[in-house]
This record gives sequence, structure tokens and C-alpha cells, in this order.
Amino acid sequence: MIAIFCIASAMSLYNCLAALIHKIPYGQCTIACRGKSMEVRLIFLSGLCIAVAVVWAVFRNEDRWAWILQDILGIAFCLNLIKTLKLPNFKSCVILLGLLLLYDVFFVFITPFITKNGESIMVELAAGPFGNNEKNDGNLVEATGQPSAPHEKLPVVIRVPKLIYFSVMSVCLMPVSILGFGDIIVPGLLIAYCRRFDVQTGSSYIYYVSSTVAYAIGMILTFVVLVLMKKGQPALLYLVPCTLITASIVAWRRKEMKKFWKGNSYQMMDHLDYAANEENPALTGEQIVQQ
Repeated sequence: MIAIFCIASAMSLYNCLAALIHKIPYGQCTIACRGKSMEVRLIFLSGLCIAVAVVWAVFRNEDRWAWILQDILGIAFCLNLIKTLKLPNFKSCVILLGLLLLYDVFFVFITPFITKNGESIMVELAAGPFGNNEKNDGNLVEATGQPSAPHEKLPVVIRVPKLIYFSVMSVCLMPVSILGFGDIIVPGLLIAYCRRFDVQTGSSYIYYVSSTVAYAIGMILTFVVLVLMKKGQPALLYLVPCTLITASIVAWRRKEMKKFWKGNSYQMMDHLDYAANEENPALTGEQIVQQ
């Protein structure tokens, strides 16, 4: 899993940074090899991305700073996956987000009644195994800075230290908040669909902005409940309703619910119209479908 994460995240980081580098009009010198040319700056970029992944893999158990590299790689991984996976319509968004919401709730709230130790499978999977010198309090993990045997954790979370207490010798205590990749990617697919729908219908980004604000509200609500209950929370329980309800209200108020719900046919028709204009300007996308 660590090797797969390093490969996937390094490629994702390259794709994200390459898109930014292509917008820079300087340093576009290229080298040719076997009839193919490649920009020198992209070669250095690939080396940088590989180096970041390798450094994290080697020092992944270093609690004081390794979380920074893990978060950089994790954010790039989430962005690249949201860019790659595209939901065709709002119907698919509702089905996918609804099923994953039930999945998340089951593994956080129901599994403690099934497991022998009474712990949530989802929380233990995200936080990893803990020794005697660590305390697991839901999604808030307090890890001491005393030397201990390293224990592996699945690198599928964003780790953000809440507060760091320094002593003369080393860091004494590092409470950490964790957020799973699924809590970013799953609502992100809906937000990405809203963004594409805005572009296709010329909605001035109203769907994208409103769903993004709804995601932020859902995340704030998640942390408020987390602090009040002192127990790990399934973030999708708050993110999914906030984003789905907000997108539905916007579509209903704009009288575009039918188009928003069946986005696939409209996207396909736009694509076919573009193809028709390229091949034969006299044909429309609907005529191509009929043929």
C-alpha cells in the first residue's frame, strides 16, 4: 500500500504541477530523444515529485515533519482523482454519495457493537495501531514524542497537528486531526460536476460556488460535533447532506432540476454538437444520434 501510494501520489503531484508550469512562458527549452522531445523543466519536475515521494516513504514515521509531505502528496492524489473520475449527472452523484454515506456511518457507529475490542473499524484503519504511549480519541490522536517502535499507518488521510508543545530536547506532545481521502474525493466529485454544469450552461459558477460553500459548512459542522462529542465522526454524515441539499435547492430555484438531474444526455449532446461542427457544420448532435 505504501509503494502504491508513493507511485500514485508522485504521478498526481506531477500532473498538478505540470498544469501550472505549462502556463509559465519561460524556460521552454526541450531535448530530443528517439524522435520525441520533452521540456527540460518537466524532467526536473518529475525528479522533484519522485524525490518528495521517496523522502516521505523513508521518513514516514517521523512525526514532527513527515505529515507535511504526506499532506502534499495526499492533496495532489485527491485533486488528480477528482479530475480523472467524472460523474455524468446529478442522479449518479446522489446514488454514489448516498451509498458511501451509509458505508461510512456503518463502519464508524455500527462496527463498535461488532468488534471484540469495541472500537470503530474506520477509526482504527485511519489512525493505525497504537501502543501504550499513544491515546486514540476518535479522529483526534495524541502521540507522544518519546522514542517508540514505529508502527505503520495507511497513508490515506490528511494529517494536521493541532498544537505542538516543545521541550528542551524534543517535541513532547502532538495532537493530530485526521481527515480521510474519501471525505475529500466523494464530495469533490459532486463539486466537480457542478463546475462542469456551470460551464456548459453558463450559470456564472453559481452551482460550483454554492456547493463549495456547503462543503466548508459541512466540514465546520463535522469539527464542531467532533469537539462536543469527543468521538470520531463520519465526515460524510455532514458533508453529503450539506452538498446534496444545497445543489438541489440551487437547481430547483433556477428551474434547472431536470437538466441538472439528467446531465449525461446534455453533456453528450454538447460533445456531439462539437464533433458535428468539426466534421460537418450542417449537422447537429441530435441528427448524429438519429443517424
